[in-house]
Amino acid sequence: MGKSSVRIDLALALVALLCAAVSLGLGPAHLGWGRAFAALTGQGDAIAGTIVWELRLPRALLALMVGAMLGAAGAALQGYLRNPLADPGVLGTSSTAALGAVVALYYGFAAVSPLMLPLFAIIGALAGLVPLLLLAARSEGPLALILAGVAIATAAGAGISLALNLAPNPFAAIEIMTWLMGSLADRSFLHVWLALPCIAIGLGLILLEGRALDALTLGEDGAIALGVNLPRTRARLLIATAIGVGGAVAVSGAIGFVGLVVPHLLRPFTDRRPSSLLIPSALGGAALLAAADALVRTVPTLEEPRLGVVTALIGVPIFLHQLVRARREW
Repeated sequence: MGKSSVRIDLALALVALLCAAVSLGLGPAHLGWGRAFAALTGQGDAIAGTIVWELRLPRALLALMVGAMLGAAGAALQGYLRNPLADPGVLGTSSTAALGAVVALYYGFAAVSPLMLPLFAIIGALAGLVPLLLLAARSEGPLALILAGVAIATAAGAGISLALNLAPNPFAAIEIMTWLMGSLADRSFLHVWLALPCIAIGLGLILLEGRALDALTLGEDGAIALGVNLPRTRARLLIATAIGVGGAVAVSGAIGFVGLVVPHLLRPFTDRRPSSLLIPSALGGAALLAAADALVRTVPTLEEPRLGVVTALIGVPIFLHQLVRARREW
């Protein structure tokens, strides 16, 4: 790792922590940053301490964790598929994970144990990724892959719509729909502990595949010649993305485009090897989602804008830009 890479990582980590720190002072109850940080260090009053420790700190931690997982997953999928349009949201992984979580909510499995929600989300993510990676092995271009991702996301959306249509009462439908739009509001440390092992496993497995992702830039034959075990790499990335993204979606809902936007923005600052983009993408994803989550709390509306809506507004123009650039290769 060069000195410039270390400087970029440190700068991104600093920005992420700064965004998370700023978010501690934002919310419906006005505390101010001085009172919020006093409460964080145990020096504030009881009310401020409850607000910071029970509501805002878990939310800030989840923004960092979920953003890091989505950013790293996007960079890993783009490296593996050699496609700058790859992203858990674009390829339907977030949608199928959301469908799994909706099944857990709709049929009451989520009420049996808090572990059921991430478990069903992971199963949903796996169900979406397996056919996609099998198709990627045979696909001759990015168009087929993107269309397959759109088809998978559409099928997952149809399943979610069916669940909403058959919801036993309008309140259940509203609860599911609100959760699907992505938000970190009203999360607690229970959600942090639920997501933490999934995201840690996902990030760890992705970082282990840096060398294989670099070798894949030479094509599959070149990677095999360099000693890369492609089935093992595919299986690890499949498991890492499913567990990590599934755990993230279980606590945040469907938040798209982070994995697309962050690697795209950070690639010019690296040597463009996939492995050199993994850690910056994780840190950049954490910074982006922490900043977006702070932003939604500053909008003067009666109802807080949903986080998934904000990330979509940021990501769609970049997605279209990449789509136009890639069109010549099709």
